Amino acid sequence: MMRQYEMTDLGLLHHFLGLGVLQTNSCIFLHQKKYAKTLLDKFGLKDCKSVATPLVVNEKLSKVDGSELADETLYRQMVGSLLYLTATRPDIMFAASLLARFMHNPTKKHMGTAKRVLRYVQGTINYGIAYDKGKRAMLIGYCDSDWSGSEDDMMSTSGYAFNLGSGAFSWASIKQSSVALSTAEAEYMSAAEATAQAMWLRFVLSDFGEEQVEPTQLLCDNTSAIAISKNPVHHHKTRHINRRFHFIRDALQNGEIDLLYCKIEVQLADIFTKPLARDRFEYLRKALGVISAPPRRECWCIGVAAVMELE
Repeated sequence: MMRQYEMTDLGLLHHFLGLGVLQTNSCIFLHQKKYAKTLLDKFGLKDCKSVATPLVVNEKLSKVDGSELADETLYRQMVGSLLYLTATRPDIMFAASLLARFMHNPTKKHMGTAKRVLRYVQGTINYGIAYDKGKRAMLIGYCDSDWSGSEDDMMSTSGYAFNLGSGAFSWASIKQSSVALSTAEAEYMSAAEATAQAMWLRFVLSDFGEEQVEPTQLLCDNTSAIAISKNPVHHHKTRHINRRFHFIRDALQNGEIDLLYCKIEVQLADIFTKPLARDRFEYLRKALGVISAPPRRECWCIGVAAVMELE
């Protein structure tokens, strides 16, 4: 390109669209430290006291909680900024998605929760996501759900994450579109959403020359949901499930995915469905590849390798 155009070689990439890039001999580390500092300064939390987790365990948010209304414009700015920060911080994905449900008429409790997330960001401002060099490009997914997690309409929350043997590169925390009548149904719907994402990722990877020859492993911690996906016979336990979720069976038969069981202890998607205790949260955060910025000359082996050892 330099022979065809007037260009200057600026060396290794360091910043791109607000993302910081740290490249070492063994990994690439992506972060948004500068953007996070800007947020804390913008919302007056530059010198705030940090917390260990973004959300309080077992605390539920609802549209009507008895507290006064908060500044809607400020709240929307705060939540929108947190959503952009999730580009390199899957550890706050659930918290940001949960807060986004209350954009209309937020209360002071919602505002306080949003500020707590920013206090967590303050304590982990050097964190980002690391991708190890030399890993086999094998797509692996995790899916989970929190049954009836919403206080307002009793809908469940789906979460999934995908990696290629190192840090996660695709993740989501989504409120399901209909009420699940059982944990198995909620997990089945979550698996269906993760399957749709897996099929799209397989298509994208094939364009990049990383075609996935083997079925993509999708790890689920609910044996009933796995049984439903592999049983072609509709019975009283599945006939009420929306038909659009049953395409997961076609993906299984076509060899595109393989829905497998995993223990709840190593279910990475658990962090996208509900608030967790500190020890559990920190373990899953590290397993996703979210760590503090490594020294420029070294990068630790993180992410899924630690999970595979436990399995």
